[in-house]
Amino acid sequence: MATQLFEGKEHASYYQKFRFEPTQEIIDLIFSYVDERLQKPYGFAVDVGCGTGQNTKILSQYVKKVLGIDISEAQIEEAKKASGSPNVTYSVSPAEEMPVGDASVDLLTACASAHWFNIEKFLKEVDRVLKPGGCLAIFIYFADMEVHYKDRSEQMTEVFAEVMNILVPYQHEKFNNMKTAYKEIYEAIPYPDKRRIENIRTKIQMPLSSLMGLFLTFPAFQIYLKTEPEKAKEVLRTAEERFLRIMGTSSTETEVEVWLQNLVLLASKPQ
Repeated sequence: MATQLFEGKEHASYYQKFRFEPTQEIIDLIFSYVDERLQKPYGFAVDVGCGTGQNTKILSQYVKKVLGIDISEAQIEEAKKASGSPNVTYSVSPAEEMPVGDASVDLLTACASAHWFNIEKFLKEVDRVLKPGGCLAIFIYFADMEVHYKDRSEQMTEVFAEVMNILVPYQHEKFNNMKTAYKEIYEAIPYPDKRRIENIRTKIQMPLSSLMGLFLTFPAFQIYLKTEPEKAKEVLRTAEERFLRIMGTSSTETEVEVWLQNLVLLASKPQ
């Protein structure tokens, strides 16, 4: 079964508020691959481990019908609250047992979620549900983000990295898949037609308040918060103070630019 670490309602609400959508560069990369293998219009996509639906909503612009599934009831509740797309539905379901028919799916995506799955069972299920020629897109951004602000980017990134280092002891063992850049997942995909695209840099503008909120979405921080609540809160408070001091501002609504390193795995089921 998939790992469950996103069960709390408060955690889910942070996820909805502070997790960002995949950038257009990533979406374009996925659909350029799909366009070469399937005929439009695309009928059905499934977004696995969808969380609160950031990626699911984007897919709805490209595919007639989209289903977002996640093992967390709290995450699905938040996704349903935020959904404004009539062609999107959500369901509580593990990645390894999707509530869809055989050979029914044109595109199956897993955004920042595949490291939590039982990969062997998940890939068997992928093979069951994909149509011949159907596509799989697994993509992730890594935690070693750069935080850019004017000429103070090095200092900003250093503060961010220090917080992430504090969280390392609280990370789940499943994070090893991220440390190896999904190498094992890629090798386990059984299809000959597959691609691994690394070192895709994307940039996202956000207020400092959203960057601070991003920490709250990380499972390791939530574990830290439960284990040592006062220390966890102090780490965030100190980090925010340091960011503001470096930026020379008192407003957490001042925007920073976050640089992400992304990885995309693409594959197509044989016809």
